[in-house]
Amino acid sequence: MNRLERLTAILTQLQSKRTIKAQEIADRFEISLRTVYRDIRSLEESGVPISSEAGVGYQLVEGYRLPPLMFSKEEAFSFLVAEKIYKKITGKEMNKDFQSAMIKIKAVLRHTDKSTLEDLSEHIEVLDGLHPNQIAYKDQELQVILNSLSTKSTLIITYISFEKEEKSTREIEPIGIYYAFDKWYLIAWCRLRKAYRTFRVDRIQNIQSKNETFPDRHPSLRTYLDKLQKQESLNKVVILVSKDIIKYINGQKYNHGFVMQKEVGKHTEMTFMISSLEGMLRWIIIFADHLTVVEPKELKSMLHDLLNRMLERHN
Repeated sequence: MNRLERLTAILTQLQSKRTIKAQEIADRFEISLRTVYRDIRSLEESGVPISSEAGVGYQLVEGYRLPPLMFSKEEAFSFLVAEKIYKKITGKEMNKDFQSAMIKIKAVLRHTDKSTLEDLSEHIEVLDGLHPNQIAYKDQELQVILNSLSTKSTLIITYISFEKEEKSTREIEPIGIYYAFDKWYLIAWCRLRKAYRTFRVDRIQNIQSKNETFPDRHPSLRTYLDKLQKQESLNKVVILVSKDIIKYINGQKYNHGFVMQKEVGKHTEMTFMISSLEGMLRWIIIFADHLTVVEPKELKSMLHDLLNRMLERHN
């Protein structure tokens, strides 16, 4: 990239956020801070209205635009979700290109929308386990949730619980959403239970805004997830599967914490990270005559005991 191209790219980056630190520019283009200062000075000398504040960063004067293009808030939210997902399903180079495109998209947003997008970004996560062919969710529900997160407004939902299939109406204060194992999950303070709860978005039957804002008293999504992961220990499961049934397992593996797989001779070794060994046991029993449990030993024992109980029952 020559200097003219870099100056143009820096100008676009300055439009992507309300404030840009010199270090952010240096990191993106792999240049020194001294070069950044020189490039900013060149832009100012060419007539670009850039203001700066020591310890804060650079920003363009409100109203200055390059492209004659604007996005709605809903469109901006969609880009943000796509950005989170794309980071998980692409390699480093493709992700780098996508980030460059995202900067151009954010560049044309108003200052208030940039701030909203930056704040909302902290409330969305895409965890390991995502597969590009498994991205499915209800657009309407997700859009209402995103609006709620950006405005800190209370939601009223009708929810069907997973275990008991019970329907209930809840008033909730959302703190974030995340994507894992082909599902979107909503983390929120439930006023009915008076505790934080996780809701699967696809199990929300109805959702609407209460037009009531709640105070900023909840932890960030990242903080909550880190705490949750420490409380809920995950189990690593490794199985060796015959290749003649792999196509049947592939259709369901993302619902059971699939992480990775590799070829081992005539078999496929598959690794899962799960919270319930019992749930995994009930699934793999379907394919028990075509797979071997490699680890953990506890699951091997559970499978052995279950098969014995089944044999005794049918005898």
